[in-house]
Formats: sequence, structure tokens, C-alpha cells
Amino acid sequence: MTALSLTPAQRKAQRAKAHALNPVVMIGNDGLTAAVRKEIDRALSSHGLIKIRVLGDDRDARIAMYESICDDLSAAPIQHIGKLLVVWRPMESKPEKSVPSKKVARAYQTARTNQRSNGSRVGFKKAAVASSSKPKRRKTRLASPKKAALG
Repeated sequence: MTALSLTPAQRKAQRAKAHALNPVVMIGNDGLTAAVRKEIDRALSSHGLIKIRVLGDDRDARIAMYESICDDLSAAPIQHIGKLLVVWRPMESKPEKSVPSKKVARAYQTARTNQRSNGSRVGFKKAAVASSSKPKRRKTRLASPKKAALG
């Protein structure tokens, strides 16, 4: 497999996203083992963009690891600064699950205001019902003399 190639603008955008990330995988003194590769693959599958910290001091070995990771896991090299490697691979699109819409049950009030209905009707009646079965009317608002003179 070959490593993905990105344009400089795409790489710059990925570097900006990676700035706030913490290293997800650490490569110890044993180097790039099969378990570490598997963990990097798992992290790329779940996150897409990851930082890797290499604990070894040999710069040439870090560069070789970086190229090996990108080639084997078909990822794009984003950045290599010191002992930090930033790698990106597009995440696999998962089919979206259809989420059923939530029905909100609202209770109607019966003719007597202190009792609720048995739940046979779902919805909400905004006007409060008085004991005489007539909806309450809104009180007219009194305007100040200044506002009444305006209009």
C-alpha cells in the first residue's frame, strides 16, 4: 500500500486541527512492533487524525517509522516535529442509523381543572379550562397615559 498524498493546503488544515490533540499512541524503545501497528490502525479508524510520540532518540529511525506507518496503514503524513508524528487517514463512512422520532406525550385537561385525562389524547391544550367549561380570556392590558396618547 502507498501513503496518501495531500496538497499543502490540505496538510496545513490538518496540522491546524492536530494542534490541540494529545498523543494517542506512544512508540517505546522496542520500536514499531505488531501490537503498536495494530493500535495505530485502531486509533486511525476511530479518530482519523492522531499524534504519535516516539521515545527513541535516533532521528533516522523515527523518519523510517513514520514512512513505514504511512505506507503500511495507507495514511497521509501530516507533520514530523521532534519526537511527535502526526498522521491522518480518512475515516470510513458508516451507514447512518435511523433514529425514531420521539413522541412527546402531553396531557389534556378535563372540564374540571384539577383532574387530568386518562391519556387517550396526546397533545397540549394551551388555554386553561375553567369550571364552567369556557376558556379563560386574557385580561386587557392597561396602557400608561403617555402611550395611550401616542397611539
